[in-house]
Amino acid sequence: MPVHQLTSILLCLLSIWRILTPASSHPQHSQCQLVERTALCNNAKVTSVPAGLPHDIEELQLNYNSIGALQDYSLSYPSLKTLSVACNSLEKLHSDTFQDSKLLESLNLANNHLHIDYQETSLALKTVPRLRVLDLSENRFDEEMTAALLQNLTAVEHLNLSGNLLQRLDETSFRDLSQLKELHLQRNIIFEIDGAFNSNPKLQRLDLAFNYLPCLTDFDMTQLVVLNASHNFIEWFISRQDLNDTFHLETLDLSDNQLLFFPFLPSRSRLTNLYLSHNKINFYEHLSGNTTAPNSSSTVEFYNMNKYMDNVTSRLWDESLHGDVSSVDVLDLRGNQVEYFPQGFIQKMPALSRLQMSTNCLQTLNVSSEQFSGSLYQLDVSNNRLNEIVADEGTTNSLGNLTYLNLSLNNLESVPSGFLFSLSSLRSLDLSYNSIDICLPEEAETGTGSMSPCVDWKNIASLRQLYLNGCNLKLMPSSAFSGLPLTHLELSNNPGLIAQESIQSLSTTLQHLGLGNTHIQDFDFSRFLSLRSLIVSGNSLSHLPPSLLTLDLKVLDLRDNRLSTIPSDQAHALAPKLSTVFLTGNPFNCCQTEWFRTFEATKTMDVVERSEIECDLFQTTHRLQNLQPFFCVEVNESSESYFWYILLFVPAFLSLTGISIIFLLTFKPKILQKSIKKRCLKPTSY
Repeated sequence: MPVHQLTSILLCLLSIWRILTPASSHPQHSQCQLVERTALCNNAKVTSVPAGLPHDIEELQLNYNSIGALQDYSLSYPSLKTLSVACNSLEKLHSDTFQDSKLLESLNLANNHLHIDYQETSLALKTVPRLRVLDLSENRFDEEMTAALLQNLTAVEHLNLSGNLLQRLDETSFRDLSQLKELHLQRNIIFEIDGAFNSNPKLQRLDLAFNYLPCLTDFDMTQLVVLNASHNFIEWFISRQDLNDTFHLETLDLSDNQLLFFPFLPSRSRLTNLYLSHNKINFYEHLSGNTTAPNSSSTVEFYNMNKYMDNVTSRLWDESLHGDVSSVDVLDLRGNQVEYFPQGFIQKMPALSRLQMSTNCLQTLNVSSEQFSGSLYQLDVSNNRLNEIVADEGTTNSLGNLTYLNLSLNNLESVPSGFLFSLSSLRSLDLSYNSIDICLPEEAETGTGSMSPCVDWKNIASLRQLYLNGCNLKLMPSSAFSGLPLTHLELSNNPGLIAQESIQSLSTTLQHLGLGNTHIQDFDFSRFLSLRSLIVSGNSLSHLPPSLLTLDLKVLDLRDNRLSTIPSDQAHALAPKLSTVFLTGNPFNCCQTEWFRTFEATKTMDVVERSEIECDLFQTTHRLQNLQPFFCVEVNESSESYFWYILLFVPAFLSLTGISIIFLLTFKPKILQKSIKKRCLKPTSY
């Protein structure tokens, strides 16, 4: 063979070798996606760290794989700063796993099985001197394992231990974490905290939600900014009252606990958001000087509080126990047992903008005595026992910034004259499920303070949303909504309501109209060209009002009516416009479902609970979505053929039977008599 031919062959083989070499030396490279210096290997079905990744990657994500262990020197990426191996089958990290990754700052090991060999994992973590963010959640660690894992991790600032098996925390739990700023401990089984955070002076965010804490006493973490202790069994929250330092706490969440009293807050604080919903809080000022029960106690004693004091005796109505609430912006007391506000309680919160008091036991809303702050813009006192609102002109003027007022689900029959009109910024008013009457023009008054037998909201220029659900309204005055630029009106659950004339004044502004369960039938919607959302559920409608087709509706609620079908022309007119439609609870005809196929084919439309829509066929209910298109055709064809067979066979059978009887009676009467006697007259034995 000539030398030049051999040289050509060798060059060809060399080029092929160069092409094949990267693929063969990096067999798992294709399972990862490279984005700049980030390697995304999530859901790659790998059982180990993929080989052949670029040497200079800074972030590696291996979430949702089947990796059982990180071997020694398996992370040979000296620039690696972020590693996430969440949701694998990790049982341990070998001690030299991170020997080549000394720059690692963020490590996510959540949802694995690292409790199996936590000692080896602990040795590996000690070799990462720059680790700032560590996620060890969902690994079944107890407090002993956690203490071993966190030894000497002095640089950690953000630590997540949620979803483990921690029960009791003490001063050794986080002793080495001097730089810790954020700690998540939610969803453990913690029932005791004993000086656990004394070594964490920089801790600002602490999450203790969904544990088993019975109380939080001697609270002295002045540096803390956010504390979430919701969903525990806390009966008492007591802060250190003898400290002169100002607490930096801005958000305190004690919702869904067992609090009996308003928390004893710090005497100096920056508290902004206070969440106390779903507890058992009440105020006990009325027990002061109670002569009706001379043997009852009006004080409470706390024993063995801490090393600073033996016991504390407090008067239940002592205002100082409420602490410094001067900066509170949001107060959430929903779902408690509050019957009244102590004298001056609301006045101590000049910065209050949102007060949520739904589902309590308030009987009177005294706007005059409470002296609500001028910064209040949201007030929710729904689902209480309110039967009276007390207000005068001077105090209602201070509510000039109130934009949202919810008075629903109470026992109100009236409000003070001119009260609503004085709320100059009111945009949303909810009076649902109260026994109110709407004032006629001659009944309206402009003064404030005296009680009126009806409610007047005319000419409130700022009002946009009005909710009158279930108010037992019948005949609405024609001027009921005059002067109101409403965009949202809810009148549902007022059976027998006559309101078409009064609503016409809103035809140019109304965007949402609720007329569910009002017994309407032939309402004319043609003038409501701005309407985008309409509720007409529960009205026994057998057909759609033709005027609906002229509107540019986006949401239409037709549930619980008597619709058997929707004509094809109406379905084709509605489908391109609607984005959401509700149709369950109608007795649709299974053999007239062209409209359903039209809606189903419209990708821009959401048919809510589509799988729950039913139809009737021969008194049998079927799921419309599962109905085969040819089902009705076969049933109709077979039914029609059976009908003609029966129609032809019955007369012929009757004619043949009649001819046979006549023949026997005429020509063979004895045979007929014998046959009858043989079959019907049997001998009787005596």
